Amino acid sequence: MNKALLSLAIGGFGIGLTEFVIMGILPDVANAFSISIPDAGHFISAYALGVVIGAPILTGLGSKWPANKVLLILMLWFTVFNTLSAFATGYNSFMILRFLSGLPHGAFFGIGAVVAGKLSKEGKEAQGIAIMFSGLTVANLLGVPLGTYLGKNFSWSISFLMVGFVGVLAVLGVKFWMPKIRQSNNTNFLSEFKVFKRLELWLIILLTTIGTGGFFAWYSYIAPLITDVAGHPESVVSYAMILAGLGMVIGNFLGAKLTEKFSPLNTVTIVLCMMVLCLSLNTFLASDKVLVLVMTFIIGIVSFSISTPIQMLIIKSAKGSETLGSSLNQSAFNVGNASGAYFAGLPIAMGYGYTAADWVGAAMAGCGIFIALVIFTLKNRKAKKVKKHSFS
Repeated sequence: MNKALLSLAIGGFGIGLTEFVIMGILPDVANAFSISIPDAGHFISAYALGVVIGAPILTGLGSKWPANKVLLILMLWFTVFNTLSAFATGYNSFMILRFLSGLPHGAFFGIGAVVAGKLSKEGKEAQGIAIMFSGLTVANLLGVPLGTYLGKNFSWSISFLMVGFVGVLAVLGVKFWMPKIRQSNNTNFLSEFKVFKRLELWLIILLTTIGTGGFFAWYSYIAPLITDVAGHPESVVSYAMILAGLGMVIGNFLGAKLTEKFSPLNTVTIVLCMMVLCLSLNTFLASDKVLVLVMTFIIGIVSFSISTPIQMLIIKSAKGSETLGSSLNQSAFNVGNASGAYFAGLPIAMGYGYTAADWVGAAMAGCGIFIALVIFTLKNRKAKKVKKHSFS
């Protein structure tokens, strides 16, 4: 079972690598295709769009198959189209390949989270999910810096060949280490989507989108925060990214520990409160060369402490359609990525400086707290109704 969880972590490493390495080599890709950097930014959006569209559709289509087979097909898909991306000849072909590469992302993480919980000992489901997500965090710590270095110093296409190689390892891991796991429901494709009728599920998706958007509001503008605000040379940015990645690795497992001690919803609320505090504090400390790096590490810890509890929260709320709900949460993460960067960019464009992104991030995390309180209220009302019904 440890090997099975490792295969999920390897898949997570590959997904994290392809999602974030493009940001580091974007100028190189733009030069290769003779396009502007803003136009090259469309490749990031194309991947995110693939995640959002692919998560519910591929999860629903695979609901009748054993989970291990679905995971294998998704990782094969991921490997093929990321490898082909290395051979793209222009804007249009690379755009299509990035979209196709993003389609299995949400479904793999969504189904993988449910499988990781089943593979874990009772009461240790959060640790199992954290192991899967550790691949994503380690990708930010080691894979993305390495992929960026290879892409900048040799060729951007090497970065995607690297993703393809990791994908092959994940395919082999799922093939030979993953036990046969049947899906937990016997519903058809359309009945899977009945889960959308649940208000609580929509609130959790909204919580993920807005709350985690607070992290992406900060992370999207971390480079100019380090250089323009703190006054570091550009060479320090890569070290700051490694610090953030190390924080994400620690935060991922810290979130799992907190989830075991508290409930998923309590943990999410605690983490969002800490995120508001840290992002607000960072606006005052970012001008200090040492403290900005310390806060980069701390914010990395706090922000990724939310990954496991929020995934468990939606799995518990999507009874009967756990894999679909879990996959939808991955779509919400990617919408949070895009919305966080967009909203944080508005005050910067108005001339308020790069620390304004942190204020936007704190505000988005604060909105997440409000949504969490609404979910608390709904759960309490539901519990009272059940208790009243049982006595009657």
